[in-house]
Amino acid sequence: MANPDVRPSVARLEPAPLPTGRNIELTLLAFAAVIVTGALVLVEINTAGGTEPARAITSLIYIGVAYLALLVVAHLAVRKWAPYADPLILPCVALLNGLGLVMIHRLDLAAQERAILLGNDIPTTLVTRQIAWTAVGLALFVGVLYLVRDHRTLARYSYTAGFVGLILLALPGLLPDAISEINGAKIWLRVGPFSIQPGEFAKILMIVFFAGFLTQKGELFRTAGRRFLGMEFPRARDLAPLLLIWGLSIVVLVLERDLGSSLLFFGIVLVMIYIATERVSWVVIGLSFFVGGAVIAYNLFSHVQARVQVWLDPFSDYDRAGYQIAQALFGLGTGGVGGTGLGAGRPDLVPFAATDFILSSLGEELGLIGLAAILVVYLVLITRGLRSAVAVRDSFGKLLASGLAFTIALQIFVVVGGSSKLIPLTGLTLPFLSYGGSSLVANYALIALLLRISNAARAPLPARAAPPRAPIAEAGTELVERPK
Repeated sequence: MANPDVRPSVARLEPAPLPTGRNIELTLLAFAAVIVTGALVLVEINTAGGTEPARAITSLIYIGVAYLALLVVAHLAVRKWAPYADPLILPCVALLNGLGLVMIHRLDLAAQERAILLGNDIPTTLVTRQIAWTAVGLALFVGVLYLVRDHRTLARYSYTAGFVGLILLALPGLLPDAISEINGAKIWLRVGPFSIQPGEFAKILMIVFFAGFLTQKGELFRTAGRRFLGMEFPRARDLAPLLLIWGLSIVVLVLERDLGSSLLFFGIVLVMIYIATERVSWVVIGLSFFVGGAVIAYNLFSHVQARVQVWLDPFSDYDRAGYQIAQALFGLGTGGVGGTGLGAGRPDLVPFAATDFILSSLGEELGLIGLAAILVVYLVLITRGLRSAVAVRDSFGKLLASGLAFTIALQIFVVVGGSSKLIPLTGLTLPFLSYGGSSLVANYALIALLLRISNAARAPLPARAAPPRAPIAEAGTELVERPK
């Protein structure tokens, strides 16, 4: 006979822990390292590496080991401080950065070979500086992950970020040309041998500001106005913020002669307003402002006219103003579908091959197939950033992640369009691929913020303690009288 005091045990099912995705990230990072190492070996083989084995081994050890060490540091930082972050974002960045290092090294070898043939001094290698800037960028990347434990805390400092961003954006235009101008653009701060572009950091601060501003004042932009052509247009007094950023873009264009930054800032703000309001009328108004500003700038400023004329017909002034874009088009044409092979082309014939026209350098040696693969990696990076924006639970995080992801997308469109003669050249660089310290360091800070937001979006909600429940046999009963 069964003992009535012995109750059958009931197994409690504990929820399985959510996968963090860090092992997937580590596997993809290893895959990126294999691709970058293979590309570096091809460069050494095709640039007389077989006749100079010592140089090839030195390059592989120096660049390869430095690259792997930096990847390990980045992965460990994400694993410790953002364990639930998207596992695809960092591998995409690592692959792009690694391919950029390989191409910059390849251009260094071409510059050294030309210097030897002409009897000139051997130029300083750019890849050494780029590795150093990568280390600085990853140090800032780790610092952002460590200090910003919750992206929502940035909303408290949104106005401070906007004020500092405006100062950084306007400072080069107010300083003497000797300190701030390089190649006709006043976007630099030069102190001795060092130079930085404050605008690269200003864009992140301005995104933080507008994300906080639109979160607090979003109702202002959603206020119904007059209905026209099937759309709700805002009231005239509600257009002040858009007019302000439009005026700021024009001021940047005038003072700093930087068409790329003007386009970038205006595009970012316009997209963030659209995301906050979901009203097409803001896009229509913004594009109207853009067209009006473009017409005014073309009629008033000679450097804008020169950019447009070169865009329309670069071969009419091939030896001077049109030389850069013409050589870039020749490089893309030489690469064709399959490319000449890493180390087997002549990308050094294009001016600024490591910075503004690195897309042409990659297109010549990797071809259309290689460029398409690189653009797919960018597309994955942008998509994962936007996915984090959709998944995060707070409005500030949604706007911040959308602005950060769209910044990368707009830069890619502007650079690819300029290098392929789809749109006029603007002077922007490809994120993580092009040579340049300011862009690389700022973009690593941007990626750290994206990873912080994606960690918040994918992390499990804090578990709530369930109230103690009595066994059903001991539960009290209550008689409830049915109403008559």
